[in-house]
Amino acid sequence: MIDTSLSKKKDPDQPEISLPTLKSQRTKMGKSEDSEKKKKIKDVEISVPIVYGNAAFWLGKKASEYQSHRWTVYVRGATNEDLSVVVKRAVFQLHSSFNNPTRVVESAPFELSESGWGEFEIAITLFFHNDVCEKPLNLYHHLKLYPEDESGPMSTKKPVVVESYDEVVFTELSESFLARVQNHPAVTFPRLPAGVTLPPSVSTEDESKKKRGDTKDHPLSQWFLNFSEADELLQLAAARQQVQAHIAKLRRQISLTDGQNQQFKPL
Repeated sequence: MIDTSLSKKKDPDQPEISLPTLKSQRTKMGKSEDSEKKKKIKDVEISVPIVYGNAAFWLGKKASEYQSHRWTVYVRGATNEDLSVVVKRAVFQLHSSFNNPTRVVESAPFELSESGWGEFEIAITLFFHNDVCEKPLNLYHHLKLYPEDESGPMSTKKPVVVESYDEVVFTELSESFLARVQNHPAVTFPRLPAGVTLPPSVSTEDESKKKRGDTKDHPLSQWFLNFSEADELLQLAAARQQVQAHIAKLRRQISLTDGQNQQFKPL
């Protein structure tokens, strides 16, 4: 899975960030073999917007050479919802230099924190509940510790934040699964075909676990990036203005060149 990042200037009090592409990816997850035995609703799909990335704090000049940063890598809901309604566990594969580099997180929030000095690629594997999908989803995130402008000063108060947005799309859905997630804020729920009704959703989640999985009050939430259609439209409008300004500039240059050529054209 490839995600191209764009740079954007921010207020000095905001973290150093890399923004994802304006058009999010949509990763489709197929049905599981066991789901064949369950009552399925055809021609319906749901999407679960997710964000995965890291926040890294520089520990200051007194930090040791090999423990210069404290960082957290995570997978969260796009607006910080609890993903445990869909995700059963997450596996983070760290660099081989770490003790126990394969880290398994069995419950939300799906994250882990470590310290170190080097940047490297982290493989993240999401496993879903049995009534969702048996096929795991593999994500890849390059851990970022240092700001894009390497010549600029580092700060211990604001982290370097790099996040990517994606939408995981599930198809061939069981009726029981749809009933369970129909009112969950982490799920973009579809319009059901005519004549299809679902039983009322019954929450079986422990409220304390649900609260832990919801990252709205997460200590890093003030640094999380916002992903919304409105943001994308604003960025698209700004990009369009830049392109139009560049085209106008080129046209002026062409007109000026043509005028100069006319002056020197032999009679």
